[in-house]
Amino acid sequence: MTSLDALAGALRPFGLQSLGQLHTQADDPGGAGQTLILIGPDEPAFWPIFQSSAEAGDNAPDPLDRWSARVLGKVAQQVGGTALFPFGGPPFQPFFSWAERCGTCWPSPIQFLVHESAGLFVSFRGAIILPGLLPLASTGTKPCASCAAPCATACPVGAFDAGYDVAACKAHVTSDAGTDCRDNGCLARRACPVGQGLRRPAQAAFHMKAFL
Repeated sequence: MTSLDALAGALRPFGLQSLGQLHTQADDPGGAGQTLILIGPDEPAFWPIFQSSAEAGDNAPDPLDRWSARVLGKVAQQVGGTALFPFGGPPFQPFFSWAERCGTCWPSPIQFLVHESAGLFVSFRGAIILPGLLPLASTGTKPCASCAAPCATACPVGAFDAGYDVAACKAHVTSDAGTDCRDNGCLARRACPVGQGLRRPAQAAFHMKAFL
């Protein structure tokens, strides 16, 4: 069993999976000559697993980040790797650029990352670095290349018409008119045909509450 197989097996009980892999360069943590694996939800298994965790029910701040730190810290130790996270900074780790380098994620028409199978709901709970240059999975094909880009026109207040107008987005989501976005997730993200139906409404509402 390779280290990547062992990692996949260790992640599976937590509803997590590899969303992309790359070989590190000199300016990455730990330098060149290692393999970095981006870790994210394996939908739809992930959300019920997290909801049943101690962190999800203890009413303390940042339950998902704390769960991710605990789980991925344990998994990294189990497979002889090092865990890194997109939270806890500054400074913050360059997850966006890592995702682009993996060849499984690309900037979408609204500039949010789109993943080959998770679509615009791609998210990373962390990354694990394993020693050595392990064989990488094949890269994917950008789904936007053959898409009519419904994400670009789905926002009811045009928050993505020129960059990303965060203020307009938040004003809409917190208004009576923004109930659908608030309870079921961003309409622009939901318009992406990739990964349709994988994310549960309660999960989308959790992330929207954190965003607000």
